[in-house]
This record gives sequence, structure tokens and C-alpha cells, in this order.
Amino acid sequence: MTAAAPPSRRLNAVLRDEGARVTPLELFFDLVFVLAFTQCTALMAADPSWEGVAKGMLVLGVMWWAWVGYAWLTSVVDPEEGAVRIAMFVAMAALLVVSLCIPEAFDDLGLLFALAYGTVRLGQIALFVLASRDDPGLRHSVIGLGISTLVGTGLLVAASFADHELQGAIWLLALALDMGGPLLIDSSGWRLVPGHFAERHGLIVIIALGESIVAIGVGAEAGVTTGVVVAAVLGVTVAAAQWWIYFDVVALVAERRLSGAAAGKEQNEMARDSYSYLHFPMVAGIVLIALGMKKTLGHVEDPLKLVPAVALLGGTALYLLAHVAFRLRNVHSLNVRRLVVAILALALFPLAVEIPSLATLAILAVLLVLLIAYEAVRYAEARDRVRHRLASELAPPD
Repeated sequence: MTAAAPPSRRLNAVLRDEGARVTPLELFFDLVFVLAFTQCTALMAADPSWEGVAKGMLVLGVMWWAWVGYAWLTSVVDPEEGAVRIAMFVAMAALLVVSLCIPEAFDDLGLLFALAYGTVRLGQIALFVLASRDDPGLRHSVIGLGISTLVGTGLLVAASFADHELQGAIWLLALALDMGGPLLIDSSGWRLVPGHFAERHGLIVIIALGESIVAIGVGAEAGVTTGVVVAAVLGVTVAAAQWWIYFDVVALVAERRLSGAAAGKEQNEMARDSYSYLHFPMVAGIVLIALGMKKTLGHVEDPLKLVPAVALLGGTALYLLAHVAFRLRNVHSLNVRRLVVAILALALFPLAVEIPSLATLAILAVLLVLLIAYEAVRYAEARDRVRHRLASELAPPD
């Protein structure tokens, strides 16, 4: 008979091994964010105005920061061992409540949203406290994070009692103070497993891209016509291009750079800046593109209105500019090609409100495909070296 696990293992957090990768429970946990991303898009689609987009981005930012907290947590502790497994399930339930409240987060369900969100965030802090019992440096950083978390969640509760511009201002302040907290905390105290951390962020990018596919399906609810079929194919092309832009080379190089950074302050700040911060505009760009595609599929023969046009093209530019900043942070060089395509996407605004939305989507798809083709041909040798040599080095041992 197998001996029962000692009480300390059941009640305490078990630290991750250096070579740990993403676990099935983490993938299961991330499924809640499929609904969260869909709800953010639905919130903006229901009110395709500047105010509606601002609300959607604020909610997305809050949800993103909750996810980031658990990405850091599960890169320190094993989510499938000890008390952490149960805590993850509790967090999932609270996150589901948060996601259900998103359409009314600025109205009648604002307080429930804030309280459920607070449950998620405070649960993360409690687990960090448990994990840091024998690590003074980590404990010091966790205390600082706990303060910024309390301030941010407290302001969201206060925002639920406000209206209109004041409510939006409090939400913005809450998000800024919460996300800005790690900039004021001693970064040397954090712990992470680089390969796991990079892989986890890659998977959330895929989940966000799944929202683009969902948006295509929702946008085509009016009926499947020839125009809708063409738009669906173009939409998948745009989503596939976003996947290629991130996973073909960038994800491999970024993981290698993070793994090669000196453990402690250097590695932690690279992870914070490159992943926790710069992946947010990538995900926001993907969600905005999904909004634009949803509106395109609804009326393929009509021009996009200004806000959906900005969502589609501005979301593309935001996604590419995040990649430019990502490379600057990690490799300290400027990706001129992606910067140029981002500028071209922004330059299409005046045209997009005059021509059929299907034509706008086609132009965008062509731009992204040409960008990928140019990079694949122009840097074929370097790309092959990165994809095969780095991929083999980063692969987990048998």
C-alpha cells in the first residue's frame, strides 16, 4: 500500500522544479478566460462606441492582471499539489462569476464583479504567502504586491457605487495602481521557471486568438452567404497570420532570452516587462481585431463604421507595435518591417469607412501575409536556425 502524503505536503505549497512545464490544471484554469475574452468582445459589440471600447479595454485589463498573477504563482508553486489544487478550483469559480458579470460590470453587477474579482486576487496573494514561508525575499515582494492588490480591488468596489465618467476614472486608476505595483516592488525577490512562464503566455495568446474564431462564428449568425464565406476565410487568414507572427520565431527567441538571463532581478524584470506588460497590448490587439471581424461578418457589403474600423485596423497596429516593443526589450533592436505595417494599417482608417468591410478585411489579410512572406524569405537562413536549433535546446528532456 502506498504511504499517505505527509501533512505538510497536503497543506503547504510545493515549489516547482526548474524544468517544469504547463500542467493540465493550468490549461483547465485558462479555459475560464475563453469566456472572459468573449464577454469583453460582446460588451464592446453591444455598444460599438468610444465609451464601449474603453469599457471593454478596462475590463480586459483587469482580467489580464488577474491571469498574470496566477501565471507568476504557478511558476513558483505546483498547482496540482497540496492546497493549491483546491485553491485553483475556487479561483476558477470566482473567475467564472467575474466573467458572467462583464456585460453589466459598469451597471447593476458592478459590486458583484468587484467582490468576485477580489476573491480571485486575494486567493492568489494567500497562496503566495503560503509559498514564501521559507523565502524572506519572496515574502517581502508578496507583501508589496498584496498592498497594490488591496488598493486596486478596493477601488473597483468603490467604482461600483459611482456613475459615468467618475466610474470610468476610478476603474482606470484602479488598473493603473494595480498594474503599476510591481514597478515599485523589489523585483529580486520573485521566483519563476522561465520555460514554464514563457509557455504559459504563449498559451494565453492562443486562447485570445480563439476569440477571433468565435467572433467569426458569431458574426455569421445572420446567414451564410458568399460574402460571409469569403469574410470567414479572410478572418481565419488574419488569425493565422497573428499566430505566425508570434509563434514562428518570436516565442522561441523570447523564451531563450528569458532562460539565459541571470536569475533574480534581471530575469524577473525581463519577465515582468516582456510578458506581464507587453503581452497585454498583444492580447488587447487580438480582442479588438475580433470585434472588427465580428462587425465585418455582420454586414460584409457595407463600410465599417469608424469605431469598428479603428478596432480592426488599430487592433492590428497595436498587436504589431507590441511586437516591436517586445523585440526592443529583449533583443534591443527595432523591427522596422512590423513597424511599417502597423503604420500602414493605421493609414487605412479613411479608406475603411468608405469601402465595403469585406474589402478592408481583404486588404488587411494581404498586408499581413506579405509581411510574413517577406520575413520568411528575407531571413530564411536565420529563421531555420532559430526554429530548429533553439527549438531543440528548449525542448524538455525525455
